[in-house]
Amino acid sequence: MDGKSLDIKQDIIDKIKIIIPNILTEDDKVDVEKLKLTLGEDVNIENERYVLNWAGKAEAFKVLQQSTTATLKPIKEESINFDTTENVFIEGENLEVLKVLQKAYYGKIKVIVIDPPYNTGNDSFIYPDSFKESREEYQKRIGEKDEEGFLMKEGFFRKNSKESGHYHSNWLSMIYPRLFLAKNLLSDDGVIFVHIDDNEVHNLRLIMNEIFGEENFICQIINRSNPRGSQASKFFAMEHEYILVYCKNNFVFELGGYEKTDEEKEEYNLIDENGKSYRLLGLRQRGGAWKREHRRKMFYPIYVNPENGSVSLEKSEIFNIEVIPKRPTGEESRWTWSKELLLKNNYFIVGKKINRSNSEVEVWDIFRKDYLEKENGLTLKKPRSIWDEKEVNNQNGRAMVKELFDGVDLFDFPKSTFLPNKIIDSLNDDDFIILDFFAGSGTTAQAVLELNEKDGGNRKFILVQLPELCDNESEAFKAGYKNIAEISKERIRRVIQKIEKEKTEKPELFKKGKLDLGFKVFKLSSSNFKIWRGSEITEENLESQLDAFTNPIKEGSEMENMLYELILKSGYLLTDKMEAKGKFYSINDGELIIALEEMTQKLIDKIISAKPKKVITLDKLFTSNDQLKTNTVLQMKDAEIDFKTI
Repeated sequence: MDGKSLDIKQDIIDKIKIIIPNILTEDDKVDVEKLKLTLGEDVNIENERYVLNWAGKAEAFKVLQQSTTATLKPIKEESINFDTTENVFIEGENLEVLKVLQKAYYGKIKVIVIDPPYNTGNDSFIYPDSFKESREEYQKRIGEKDEEGFLMKEGFFRKNSKESGHYHSNWLSMIYPRLFLAKNLLSDDGVIFVHIDDNEVHNLRLIMNEIFGEENFICQIINRSNPRGSQASKFFAMEHEYILVYCKNNFVFELGGYEKTDEEKEEYNLIDENGKSYRLLGLRQRGGAWKREHRRKMFYPIYVNPENGSVSLEKSEIFNIEVIPKRPTGEESRWTWSKELLLKNNYFIVGKKINRSNSEVEVWDIFRKDYLEKENGLTLKKPRSIWDEKEVNNQNGRAMVKELFDGVDLFDFPKSTFLPNKIIDSLNDDDFIILDFFAGSGTTAQAVLELNEKDGGNRKFILVQLPELCDNESEAFKAGYKNIAEISKERIRRVIQKIEKEKTEKPELFKKGKLDLGFKVFKLSSSNFKIWRGSEITEENLESQLDAFTNPIKEGSEMENMLYELILKSGYLLTDKMEAKGKFYSINDGELIIALEEMTQKLIDKIISAKPKKVITLDKLFTSNDQLKTNTVLQMKDAEIDFKTI
């Protein structure tokens, strides 16, 4: 008891929720137009159309459209094989990181696998964004970092409670810009897998339809993540989650499938004239929509040559046995192939006499040849949309992390590596980049490393994780880990150590290719260069703006940090080859040359002789030598080199 009288307004709202819940908005306001529609009154709704909308969608677009000057700073001491590896771990807020990656990785990611907050009411993901202040003011206001430089959970983001009037809207505003930017990074044949549960699966489906296009929806996988069921569930013991799958372009995307088991291969017990194994599958529709009226164009006669079982769509003296699709009960059915598809694949179709319902009378039926080996030589089966294997159980993921960390229980619900393994393995490709920008404990990285170990593949990962502080009472904090990103990086190190040990003990298993047992660590950082804002010059900031124009490098900026910033912002990958060539750096075997130390005619001649596509240098290196700069611009132009100064 709180001693207060009955809240009349809340009592009415509670009753409305029971009788006509559809007229209430998510913050419990009455939508008058919906009420009138519900009561059958004529309502003129302007621009009425099917659209996903929520409170804050316009603000979400502002977040999306804001550019960033941030960069990624290399942290070699936390990396393994920094100079040779193609794997990347980025520590930082993922929206900002996705913006930083746009130019360099646009259209270069084959697979994205993410496990975002499920919006259970206990997730912390709401960022106190402001659109009227500078980034410096924003960081100061929210107290972004503690005294040791770590992000503070209570300052950087906060919990989205179910009591919030914008509970669903907050989640949509968080996920929308990230998915939008993620789509840009996908290659044309790329695909994204998003883990989710019942709280937001309906909204996620709509938001992904809007971003990726409904035509690029692949499937909604049911993942039995908790076979025993959640004891916290009120009505049903919930034991499953989902994975939504969308491709970038369904005209070019291909999903291979999984290798068949030996038992499954035994079904292909027929051999054709070329010695290839196949089985016969009935051409008649046997599923739900089997009736003739369901697909009238799929009902037509097929004529069989009784001598050899060959078929035709035209009746003749040779093709004189007419077959129409019928069920064993005699009801007319339909074929699974159209006439056009049958004509295209006529050599796959055969007629055969069969007994129906154990009758002694044989009748003709039509079958298609299903070959064990497909055109690419693979013996594959389509993935199922229900994953019920015991390995997907989240408890297995927890045990896996516990084993890696010597028995310390660091995470409550880490995903099993079986999940990303199953996802990645379905693509039948072993040389591409996988991005996970909600990296958590680092499950995706472990899955990639172990799958490459298994088949000698060259898959690369990019993981992004916010350095969210661990709770002071958690086992992780007691074990010495201050934030989630630290745990994720340490997990990758331990997986690499485990594989290296196995490689030493069983070298015969590692002859399929050179394994990439390393990863580069980067941290989200402010730009190494001062930002020139010519349109914002005032009397007060004139001196600082002129300084930014004449000397763009921030005090304390290191050479390597500047190099990686320029590489990224020039559209090159974080893993592209970088070589020091005396007074300049060669990127990607000379495609890009960066000179930050000095600029002389001798050096210019050497750079031009290397025939790069692009050259970047500092404008201040030409100070007091305008003639050298003018000559350099002309020489670069004559050599058809894109020349830029900062």
